[in-house]
Amino acid sequence: MYRYKITFAYDGANFSGFQIQPHKRTVEQVLKNAVNKIAKYPDPPISVIGSGRTDAGVHALNQVAHFDLPYQLSDESMRKALNSLLPLDILVKKAERVDESFHARYSAHRKTYRYRVDQGDFVDPFKRNYTAHYKVPVDIDKMRLAAKDFIGEHDFTSFVASGSQAKSNVRTVEKITVDRDPAQNEVVFEFTGNGFLYNQIRIMVAFLLEVGSGQRPVSDVKRVLAAKDRTQARMTAPASGLYLVSVDYGPDGKNN
Repeated sequence: MYRYKITFAYDGANFSGFQIQPHKRTVEQVLKNAVNKIAKYPDPPISVIGSGRTDAGVHALNQVAHFDLPYQLSDESMRKALNSLLPLDILVKKAERVDESFHARYSAHRKTYRYRVDQGDFVDPFKRNYTAHYKVPVDIDKMRLAAKDFIGEHDFTSFVASGSQAKSNVRTVEKITVDRDPAQNEVVFEFTGNGFLYNQIRIMVAFLLEVGSGQRPVSDVKRVLAAKDRTQARMTAPASGLYLVSVDYGPDGKNN
């Protein structure tokens, strides 16, 4: 068997998330269909293993997956073959042969996500599937200060949604940036860490927006982390604003 790693982008607006679900259109199922068609429908069918799951409506700029093929194709032939079979809301940007020890999920060292918040007076019809909407003015400096308290290793029980299957809620957040994009009238968050829990980023974004709008004190992150109580964080930002930016596999941060 020959193992392939693919890096791909998708528009999550019309997917019910990444993971295969009965009678629903998912990224994993669409990829699996394409891979098995290339392999001429082997029995048992080939599985496609992603670096992680994304929810319905979440997008990816550089998601990663792997699969094992019974015969070898060149990297470029694999990329072209997949793209010829995939719908227009998924694009394979790179395909490459990798050692069988590579695992899209378990070999990952860190992930980076971006979250976009539109601050227009009303919902922009051309952005509604690609940003959250929050028209209340926010203080960027206050959100940056509060975000610093998320940095490091913490128990994020207060910031994980019910339904999480993680064995531990301890994660390490390496970096958070909060910036304003005046041209788009957006606030843009980026989060880098060794992994994120179910809805963790969307809950943290909603929390920081409450800080920025004056509904919470800047110091509230420490209190809510210590509480280990999901009800203390309250809100969850919409899926539409979230993008998986990159998955890094080398300890030096490189995507290899």
